[in-house]
Formats: sequence, C-alpha cells, structure tokens
Amino acid sequence: MSEHVVDVSWSRGGHEFTYDTYHRDHEWRFDGGVTVPASANPAYLGTPGPVDPEEAFVAALSSCHMLTFLAIAARKRLVVDAYDDHAVGVMAKNEAGRLAITRVTLHPKIVWGGPEPDAEALERMHHRAHLECFIANSVTTEVTVA
Repeated sequence: MSEHVVDVSWSRGGHEFTYDTYHRDHEWRFDGGVTVPASANPAYLGTPGPVDPEEAFVAALSSCHMLTFLAIAARKRLVVDAYDDHAVGVMAKNEAGRLAITRVTLHPKIVWGGPEPDAEALERMHHRAHLECFIANSVTTEVTVA
C-alpha cells in the first residue's frame, strides 16, 4: 500500500465572497515540492490558464495509462522512443443525472526504437495497461484508446 498527499490551498484574499465574485484560483502542492496553479474551468467562473480539476483528472488517466503501457513494453523487451497522447475527456450527465467526466478517449502515438508489435498485440498491450492502471481502476469513467 502507499499513501499520496497533495496540499490544496485557497484563500479569499479580501475579495467579496458571493457566488459570482469569489475567485476560484488556488494551488496544488505536491510532496515532491512542485506547486501547480489551479482554478475552476472558465465555464465555471475560473481563470483561464491554470489547470482545472477536470483537466487534471484526464491528465491523471492518460499519464497512468502511459506509465503502465511503458512498463508492459519494457517487460516485453520492446523499446519505446516516444509516447505522446492527446487525451480528451467528456463531461456529461451520468446515470444518476449528475455532471461527471463520463468518458475519456486516449489517442496515443508511439514511436518504437526497434521491432513494433502488430496491431493485435498493440491492442492487447493497451487493454492490459487499462486493466492495470491504478487510476482507471479507481473511477467509473469509460476509458478507451482510439
């Protein structure tokens, strides 16, 4: 087992506090010393620029899938030179009628540094990466690889 800690900090900073006026900017501080500026999505009165929780969620799914995929490839002695993903999350109402990130589609582009697996083997590797990804195992969001 492991524990993962993030400190999230927000303060009013003397601004008025009504739904339409309070600022959504805050910080995520990770145990490795990295601080990430965050805010709500601009559609929910956040500041454009900082990472919003929905983007971070999609990034976490994509990153976890990639790291699991790389581990699988390495164990198979397949060399990966580069892995890029354009992950897209869709927010919609879930079965309970509440807004949620209901679907994330990963679009990985892999550059191999040697022999490449065939399409069927590559699909099996992505399927296994999905099954073994800690984040995917933690959510109800549908995750697909396109």
